[in-house]
Amino acid sequence: MKVKFYFLVSFFVAITNLSAQNKDSIIIRNFFNEAFTNGKCYAQLDHLCNKIGNRISGSKNAAKAVEFAYELLKKEGFDSVWLQPVMVPHWVRGEKEIGYFVSNKKKTTVHICALGNSVATAKEGIQAKVVEVKNFDELKKLGKEKVEGNIVFFSRPFPDAIINGAYGITVDQRGQGPVEAAKLGAIGVVVRSMTHAHDNFPHTGATGYKDSVTKIPGCAISTIDADILSQTLKDNPSTEFYFKQNCVMLPDVLSYNVVAEIKGSEKPDEIILVGGHLDSWDVGTGAHDDGAGTVQSMEALRLFKATGIKPKRTLRCVLFMNEENGLKGGLKYAELAELNKEKHVAAIETDAGGFMPREIGIAVSEEKLLGLQPWQKLLAPYGIQTINIHGGGADIGPLKKQGVVMIGYHPDGQKYFDYHHTDADTFDKVNKRELQFGAVTLSGLMWLISEYGL
Repeated sequence: MKVKFYFLVSFFVAITNLSAQNKDSIIIRNFFNEAFTNGKCYAQLDHLCNKIGNRISGSKNAAKAVEFAYELLKKEGFDSVWLQPVMVPHWVRGEKEIGYFVSNKKKTTVHICALGNSVATAKEGIQAKVVEVKNFDELKKLGKEKVEGNIVFFSRPFPDAIINGAYGITVDQRGQGPVEAAKLGAIGVVVRSMTHAHDNFPHTGATGYKDSVTKIPGCAISTIDADILSQTLKDNPSTEFYFKQNCVMLPDVLSYNVVAEIKGSEKPDEIILVGGHLDSWDVGTGAHDDGAGTVQSMEALRLFKATGIKPKRTLRCVLFMNEENGLKGGLKYAELAELNKEKHVAAIETDAGGFMPREIGIAVSEEKLLGLQPWQKLLAPYGIQTINIHGGGADIGPLKKQGVVMIGYHPDGQKYFDYHHTDADTFDKVNKRELQFGAVTLSGLMWLISEYGL
C-alpha cells in the first residue's frame, strides 16, 4: 500500500508541476504576442536616442529624458509612478579634444576623447615623452625616475581568448590609471580603448581621482591609433605625445530616478525590481548603453498591464540616474529602500545592450540554482540558453547588503564593446526584434519570481 501511495503522490506532484509549467508557458507566450504585435520599446528607444540624444548626468538632455520617461509611465496607468530626487555630478566635456604624436619630426594625428570625469589639460595642451606600459606592475617597476614629467600610455588590449569578461579584467587602467601614474609624477595618461574592435572610435568611460594625489588629465585613444603609437615607440622611444582637452566638473545638479510599479495581489510588500540607467555618456546617443535597458524595463512592466496578468508580488521598474560617472541614483535608491524598510526579494538589472537574450545570472547557491533550472526551459524559446549564479549589476549593487537577490540579464555580448561609450552607440545599431525578445524575457522572469519566489 505504501508503494502505491508514494506512486500516487509522485504522480500527483508531476501532474501539478506539468500543469504549472503549461500555465507559465502560456503566460510568457502572451507577453511575447503582445510585445511583437503592440510593442512600444523600439519606438521609445527611437525617441530617447533621436529626439533627446545623449544624456550625461546633469545635462539638459538628462532632464528631458527624466521628463519623457515619467510622462510615459504615467500614461501607462501603473499603480504608482514617482520621481526620486538625487544630486548628481555635472561633468562637461567642452570642445572636441585634439591629439597627435611626434616622432622624428613627423606629426601623426590620432583619435582621442577625454576620460569621463577627467580634468582638463592646460589651455595650450600638454606635450611630453611617452612611456608605454601594459599594467600597474610595469609602471611601478619603471619608478619615478622614468615616469616623472612624462605621459603614461596604458596599452593593454582586451584579451581575445576571453568569451565574456574582458572588460572587467582590463578596465582598471582606465579607472585607476591617472591616479597610479600621478603617484610617480606623470603629467598625463593615454589609455587604449576598452574594446575588441579595431577601429578609430575612442571609448570614453569614467576615471577616478584621489584627493591625496595630483589630478592629471586622461584620454582614451582608438585601438588603431594605439597600435600605431605602440609600433612607433618601438622604433623611436623618444616619441612625444600631445593632447588638449577642455573638460570641467561643475557643481552637482538635482536630478531624479524614475520609478513605476504594479502592486502585488497577494504579497504586495515583496518587491521585484527591474531596471536600467537613464543617463548615458555624452558621445553617441546611448542606444545600447543603456537606452535599451531603459525601454526594456518599462516594456517589461507594460506587458503585465496590457495582458491583464496579475502578479502575486509587487513589480517595480526603476530607471536610475548617474550610473556612468557616479552611481548616485543606485546609491540613493538603496538608501531610500532601507529608510522606508522596503522588502526587495529580487533586483534585475539590464545594462548590457539590446542584443538577443542569452543568459540570466541569479546570485543564489548552487543548490537553489538547481531548483530554478526548469525556468530555463520556459525562457529558452525567447533566447535564454543558461541560468547561472553570476548575477548582479552596478545600479542594483547597493541593495545587496539588504539581502536582495542580485540578478543580471545578459544578452549576447560579443558586439557590445564595439559600441560601448563611443560615437557609434546609436539607434541604428539596435535590432528591433532582439530588443523585444529582451523585454519578453524580463517579463517572463518577473512572472516566475512573482509566482514562486526564489
